[in-house]
Amino acid sequence: MAFTQDRDLLILEPGLFREVMWVGQRLVSGTGTASGTALTMTAQDVLFDAAEVGTGRVVLVDGAAYEVVDRVSGTVLTISRLRGTADDAAIPVTGAIGVEVVISTFAPQIETVHRQVMRMLGIEPDIAPEDGDASEASIMNRTAVARLVALGAIHQVYAAASSTLGSDSPLGLKSTFYRERFASERHRTVGVLDLDGDGKPDATRRLNIVQFMRG
Repeated sequence: MAFTQDRDLLILEPGLFREVMWVGQRLVSGTGTASGTALTMTAQDVLFDAAEVGTGRVVLVDGAAYEVVDRVSGTVLTISRLRGTADDAAIPVTGAIGVEVVISTFAPQIETVHRQVMRMLGIEPDIAPEDGDASEASIMNRTAVARLVALGAIHQVYAAASSTLGSDSPLGLKSTFYRERFASERHRTVGVLDLDGDGKPDATRRLNIVQFMRG
């Protein structure tokens, strides 16, 4: 399962959730009131729990993108301005009453790229690992890998959104930009793996290359 979240995409591209939105990937739409770090819905097409809206999602409140810190109930979320890390305290948002609220997700694109990156690291996501084999749980530097996945997912989103607009359109230019960023990040990224569960790195893997660190 992918450990990159919508929030990770927002960090890298603040305009993404405003610029691209597909009905098929919209989770919740309605109106609500934001006060402090609480978002309370007054009308919505789907309850938050039914839509599986929770930590790591991104919500547009009157056009402003915020991260979802927690789901309190089917109609109430704890939200925040984008924080430095997911462990930081929630930051109050701009107050708003009776405004448009939309939550969409790019989880399908994240999952697609996540699986690609796992295979680049020599990890097959569809096969249960045997003892000593690398798995997603073996990855010790998840933040670095999550960033790579996020860049690839953003490229996929903009590539799809600009497919009928052309490469010279604003979305097409962003697609090219993030494709190049993904390629550059791929060359730099190293997967640090703990193969025996002792909490120490046993190997490093660049994409499609294995480099052993200790026996």
